Amino acid sequence: MRRGRIWLRCVLWWLRRRRRGCSTLVVACDLTPEMLRTVEAVAAERGLGNLTTMEASVEQLPLAEVGFDWVLSRYSAHHWHQLPRALAEARRVLAPGGRLCLVDIVGAADPLADTHLQAVELLRDPSHVRDFSEREWLAALAEAGFVGKVADRWRLPIDFASWVARMRTPEPRIAAIRELWSAAPAEVIAHYKVQPDFSFQMEAVRFEAFLAAD
Repeated sequence: MRRGRIWLRCVLWWLRRRRRGCSTLVVACDLTPEMLRTVEAVAAERGLGNLTTMEASVEQLPLAEVGFDWVLSRYSAHHWHQLPRALAEARRVLAPGGRLCLVDIVGAADPLADTHLQAVELLRDPSHVRDFSEREWLAALAEAGFVGKVADRWRLPIDFASWVARMRTPEPRIAAIRELWSAAPAEVIAHYKVQPDFSFQMEAVRFEAFLAAD
């Protein structure tokens, strides 16, 4: 039986764009109870009775093989500790014909630029694991039994002050990020379009995938 869609780690973006009248079941999955309580509050405010929350790791979803139409994740996969296991779980809970949609920041193909991005991300948020490159993502999807593609890609402007404020990054780490950008080679500065106030641009990609057996 198909049961709609499951969001891995935070469904607020979806909630902000939905209105009443949607009958699809949505399961919002996150590790943090605070985030799930926020999701529940927003869903109640909007009268969305089709949403349920689940505190769980994406690497071990407490779900039977119920057959969801969609598994979705938006800007969360760079926090996953075990990408192959998370993708295996996504495959397990998808129905035949189901789809996987992932939006995330991607690492650069150039090793020098990529090293700077990973360092900046980790300094800002210690829970950061890795911004995988497009090639790494497509290989991981294939290894997990998906046929994946890049559906869209874009540059994401980052306002430095609000970016570190949202994460409540400690001042010593903020200073370290500034120092890292200040000392970065010209080609890295050009790649990420780093500005005098340390605002910059990240590369974002939307991947879509279906089961290879479909």
